[in-house]
Amino acid sequence: MASTSTPLTLPVLPLDDEVVLPGMVVPLDLNDADVRAAVEAAQAAARSEPGKPKVLLVPRIDGEYAGTGVLGTIEQVGRLADGDPGALIRGRSRVKIGAGTTGPGAALWVEGTTVDQTVPDPLPGHATELVKEYKALATAWLRKRGAWQVVDRVQAIDDVSALADNSGYSPFLTTEQKVELLETADPIARLKLATQQLRDHLAEQDVAETIAKDVQEGVDKQQREFLLRRQLEAVRKELRELNGEQEGEESDDYRARVEAADLPEKVREAALKEVDKLERSSDQSPEGSWIRTWLDTVLELPWNERTEDAYDIQGAKAILDAEHAGLEDVKERITEYLAVRKRRNDRGLGVVGGRRGGAVLALVGPPGVGKTSLGESVAHAMGRKFVRVALGGVRDEAEIRGHRRTYVGALPGRIVRAIKEAGSMNPVVLLDEIDKVGSDFRGDPAAALLEVLDPAQNHTFRDHYLEVELDLSDVVFLATANVLEAIPEALLDRMELVRLDGYTEDEKIVIARDHLLPRQLERAGLAKDEVVIDESALRKLAGEYTREAGVRTLERSVARLLRKVAAQHELGERELPFTVTDEELRGLIGRPHHVPESAQDPAERRTAVPGVATGLAVTGAGGDVLFVEASLADPETGAAGLTLTGQLGDVMKESAQIALSFLRSHGAELELPVGDLKDRGVHIHFPAGAVPKDGPSAGVTMTTALASLLSGRLVRTDVAMTGEVSLTGRVLPIGGVKQKLLAAHRAGVSTVIIPKRNEADLDDVPAEVLDKLDVHAVTDVRQVLELALSPAVNGATPEVPVAA
Repeated sequence: MASTSTPLTLPVLPLDDEVVLPGMVVPLDLNDADVRAAVEAAQAAARSEPGKPKVLLVPRIDGEYAGTGVLGTIEQVGRLADGDPGALIRGRSRVKIGAGTTGPGAALWVEGTTVDQTVPDPLPGHATELVKEYKALATAWLRKRGAWQVVDRVQAIDDVSALADNSGYSPFLTTEQKVELLETADPIARLKLATQQLRDHLAEQDVAETIAKDVQEGVDKQQREFLLRRQLEAVRKELRELNGEQEGEESDDYRARVEAADLPEKVREAALKEVDKLERSSDQSPEGSWIRTWLDTVLELPWNERTEDAYDIQGAKAILDAEHAGLEDVKERITEYLAVRKRRNDRGLGVVGGRRGGAVLALVGPPGVGKTSLGESVAHAMGRKFVRVALGGVRDEAEIRGHRRTYVGALPGRIVRAIKEAGSMNPVVLLDEIDKVGSDFRGDPAAALLEVLDPAQNHTFRDHYLEVELDLSDVVFLATANVLEAIPEALLDRMELVRLDGYTEDEKIVIARDHLLPRQLERAGLAKDEVVIDESALRKLAGEYTREAGVRTLERSVARLLRKVAAQHELGERELPFTVTDEELRGLIGRPHHVPESAQDPAERRTAVPGVATGLAVTGAGGDVLFVEASLADPETGAAGLTLTGQLGDVMKESAQIALSFLRSHGAELELPVGDLKDRGVHIHFPAGAVPKDGPSAGVTMTTALASLLSGRLVRTDVAMTGEVSLTGRVLPIGGVKQKLLAAHRAGVSTVIIPKRNEADLDDVPAEVLDKLDVHAVTDVRQVLELALSPAVNGATPEVPVAA
């Protein structure tokens, strides 16, 4: 690629923040002193030289001259379109500026050389492609502007240098970009630079057009929504006027509602702050709907609504007695609470230290004893509203404390919803199945209940959704549970424990006669005088058809019996009225499912062979009898050692080891053939192997079963026992005495052996149960063996049975 250079001496015409490229024709205002001086100097020099006057067009940016200028010829001097004097100058070629020199006139004269380069002919392939691309981009840009005449002129340019310099007319180029084009001497490199600048501009233009289109669409949508909402408001206004309604009936004047509501001072302040936010937010903002929902929730809560307690202590006790038989502990506790409330109210002590006189009770007992229905009776007796909150299976902490308002669809927790549902700040809230609360990655609901059930904290309870203090100190919380061990220790410490250990057989008969039978008669569509169930039939239903701590299965049996009678009457097989006696139960609902051990044939009883003893246990369903079986392996086939089966826990396995160790060390004293224990394997089994079992209270039962096995003496059928055994033979105390004695009574056992240190627990056992049981309190396992084992036949010891 060839280049030409010619030395020149020219007057400088400075261009402030403007650039002229070769080939461009520009008008300049002669009112500018620098422009006029350069033009006059060029005209003076041209008088002695042929041709048109020449000037050097040099960009001047922030007072600094560029290193490259353009040789320009003055084509014409005259008047501009606005009437001011001007000159028309055409750019010719690039000039590299050298040193300053002297010349005529007031203009600045410099020396320079031309630096234009020529392009080879023919053009290289890449240069041809570059020319096509530039023309295509320039055509696209000009068409968007509607400059169709310029399109033809650009398409007619074939010279690479002229085509590149033609971009100097582009208005979107900055002064710095034009200077860069001016200082690029290579035509192909200059065209490449101009192509890149044009491509970048078109890309920016496309993005700007896309954004403008999106913004315009959004504005159009908002305008359309605004117009539709105004039309909707006009339609509603016309409908209100048509129906004769007042203007303000459906208005969302939350400020007036908050100021008119009876709210605590801090709650009012928080609500007014939210109203201020609502007034500042736009109708389209999602925050507005969240604030409205929060304000509606706050305004619907009964902040200062309270029901008056019924201080008729005798009447409350009568209501509890009428609706529930038994359960004396709970009735006494509610009566005590009402009596204390009455005395506090009489002395003006309703609120002490910001706290009111609420209560937190935990009702723990087996299923079917009336824990849930007791809550309604308590509310009825106190004259309060009743709300039930089911906690079974709850695993999300937000169910108790509410969701943060930052979440979509946030709601207050179940405690706040219960207060809102009750419509008063002092209801009776039943927290049902609190032992079934779980925990996972969403938090621990039991931990969230700690503040709710703490009388020292719950007067300032904060729900995550409300974020204002809620006074729960006047609420009576009744929590129900089946298993005490499943309640976290910290939560149990905040509640007053009341145990419901189950009903006696006499209580079940009263409940069935006074409560279950009338309800099931109504459900079966029978009148009270159409079917009568005799007390003997109810007793047999409670004793032989069901064996439970509660009365749920008993109610199902009564319902089944009444359905059978109703069906037979509809089929014409039985006339009404009809009295059901115990002899007719088998024909109506089949055979009994739970026959007492004492009622069976002696040869069919479990304790009819040595090595089987009857124990007592406590399960989630209440007390129950537990049989223990022991056997010795054949010395020739069985391996020595202890084998335990029946899905036992570690504590129960340790009790078996202790029982075996005690008999090995004291066998001679007890006149037992303990030599058999050294070489023969011992197997202890607890039937009902699918049910997990654990605890130390079967220690005396296992010891008795092994002693019976070794001595060959049978364990008395009418004897059941419970107690932990030590290595020295001491009988240690255990828990659940009341439930175990009730289970023994249901199973038909007449003699029960308990530890001496549990003798005080007999005060909790109903008198009618104690009257039918012969309870022996012992301190040593030797006393247990004397009471439980039958005497040897004729003083001889039968042969020890061998396991198959």
